[in-house]
Amino acid sequence: MTSAGRKRVLSGITATGRLHIGNYIGAISLWADNQDQYENFLFVADLHALTIPEVVAGESLRARAEEIIALYIACGIDPDLSTLFVQSDVPEHAQLGWLMICATPVSWLERSTQFKTKGKIADVDAGVGAGLLCYPALQAADILMYDADYVPVGEDQHQHVEMTRDIARRFNSLFGGTTFKVPDVLARGPGSRIMGLDDPTAKMSKSVAARQPGHAVALLDPPDRARKAIMRAVTDSQPAVSFDAPLAPGVDNLLTILECLTGTTRAHSRERFDGARYGALKDAVADVVAERLTGIQARYREITDDRPRLARLLTQGAERARAIAARKLAQAYRACGLRSPARHYHGLPFAGSAKDRP
Repeated sequence: MTSAGRKRVLSGITATGRLHIGNYIGAISLWADNQDQYENFLFVADLHALTIPEVVAGESLRARAEEIIALYIACGIDPDLSTLFVQSDVPEHAQLGWLMICATPVSWLERSTQFKTKGKIADVDAGVGAGLLCYPALQAADILMYDADYVPVGEDQHQHVEMTRDIARRFNSLFGGTTFKVPDVLARGPGSRIMGLDDPTAKMSKSVAARQPGHAVALLDPPDRARKAIMRAVTDSQPAVSFDAPLAPGVDNLLTILECLTGTTRAHSRERFDGARYGALKDAVADVVAERLTGIQARYREITDDRPRLARLLTQGAERARAIAARKLAQAYRACGLRSPARHYHGLPFAGSAKDRP
């Protein structure tokens, strides 16, 4: 148990592309709903964004990371209740990541879905960086650094947590003791996988959205653009919604978006839309999405208009995270037989105990 007897949750989003409605429904809104129940450590994974440098070439990852943190807050995450930080602001992540790489068999990394799917995009044979292969080891460091009890993931992401669990056990076995807590999955309910509007058989993706207009609704899209994307969403060849047979993926996806944003059930949707034309369903989804975006964007502007406050929140989050990360890194160094990490980074005092110091 952590402070105040709450279980600790660790999660984050990679700093590539713009956050979309799938990120909001499947992750951010749930973090906001659960922040009184759990001790949340929520970060922006900018180091992970470098695993395919071609994707982020020309972007300012710092600006994108700040945008995402501001959107976390705009979506209801309270920085006083949850620790919000940017991964690269806590250098212990990269240091622990190296220890995780050294403890992880290459065969495990090669089986990673992340490597297989993103490798196709990046073209492994063309010389993609080793960071893409080692992605799961850094991800394990992200999670294990904070003794997380739970990692919230959808069904398609269970492999990430299972590999982290395996790496934790292997490190503990190699170096003795119980340096790392083995985390559990915090399963998400409906809405964990919001699919692409243009291809409802594939999960909505920030990287795909950057290449294909109409694939997703970004949280900072003007409401009228969001409405157009939804009205053009793929549905079905049938003329109307019918619950008498399995729903087409596109219809099911629109209903899921509507139900998650309104807190209604599939039974309610059936009563409302059975036999309705697809235009009526799309109108209903577009109205709810546009209303939600309007509120998020108004709050986002308030946050980003006060740049000094945003900078203070970023510093506050990094300091909170580092107070824990420095202790865990020192513990891992000791387990490996290494000298303890330096006492200071960028003027921040070393947070470990006297015995952890070099």
